[in-house]
Amino acid sequence: MYGLFLAKVATVVVAIGALILLIFILRQKKGGYKGELQLSDLGEEYRAMRRSMQEARMDDAALKAWQKQQKKEEKEKAKRQKDAAKNGGGEIKPCLYVIDFKGSMDAHEVGALREEISAVLAVAKNGDEVLLRLESPGGVVHGYGLAASQLQRLRQAGVRLTVAVDKVAASGGYMMACVADRIVAAPFAIIGSIGVVAQIPNFNRWLKKNDVDVELHTAGEFKRTLTMLGENTEQGREKFREELNVTHQLFKQFVSQQRPSLDVDSVATGEHWYGAQAKDKGLVDAIGTSDDLLIAEMENHDVIGVRFAPRKRLMDRFAIGLTEGADRLMLRWWQRSVRPEM
Repeated sequence: MYGLFLAKVATVVVAIGALILLIFILRQKKGGYKGELQLSDLGEEYRAMRRSMQEARMDDAALKAWQKQQKKEEKEKAKRQKDAAKNGGGEIKPCLYVIDFKGSMDAHEVGALREEISAVLAVAKNGDEVLLRLESPGGVVHGYGLAASQLQRLRQAGVRLTVAVDKVAASGGYMMACVADRIVAAPFAIIGSIGVVAQIPNFNRWLKKNDVDVELHTAGEFKRTLTMLGENTEQGREKFREELNVTHQLFKQFVSQQRPSLDVDSVATGEHWYGAQAKDKGLVDAIGTSDDLLIAEMENHDVIGVRFAPRKRLMDRFAIGLTEGADRLMLRWWQRSVRPEM
């Protein structure tokens, strides 16, 4: 009897869970999967942090007096703003829009980037600027090519763009960075890697050893150059290398167009450099961190963080989680293979 009771309870729980899941899925379908734009006042967040730190260093008497003075100043400021609004005037600061791009190998983040840039361009005025905090070791050519094209929309609209690299902007990441009016890199950020690489495993000998035949039929001489399962030819290898070289030339031309003063041939060797070295070679314009840039701009700009958060299905979240985990693992391997650790 007790076992039968537990079975009934379990059945009811599963049924309720299934109903909740069904409602959740239907709501997602009804609301669509595009996502939402999230804005944050980074200037106010910084000032709140600074106030908290200042208060922590005061005794009770000093804190009480300081808070009283702060309230008085805030009231006076609010009154001035109200009077200015009535008279149709008042100081309007230019805005610095802050966008983050942490790129993966497939550059799927470009979907959010295009929404964020469209949002900025919808309201940008003369004097407004964009700061892109960029972190990427590169990835697929078409994905990062589209990401760079999205950044070009800002330049074409006359919105000044600064790219800050705290960790890495290599290969496709540098393709994005070079679009900027100014590139600022941390002293030990990894910069460059203007090159193209591709590799493919081939299991043909193993298949032959196990008496497995693979047939590949194509229409067009170079519809397929290299294959994982079939027997690769020297002609196919040569064509594959030719395509890599063509892509490399396009990459070099793009960088040269964005940074005409740069000696592209001397840096388009596939090598990468630390920030300080990259500045000497003309790959970046200044050395510093994104934090220093933000704090320096807060006095003269309203600093607004812009983030587009796409809605994702449960399966999409699971798949993206696996992909991001693999990307982080590959990034660690890549960084360990190209530079010594400390």
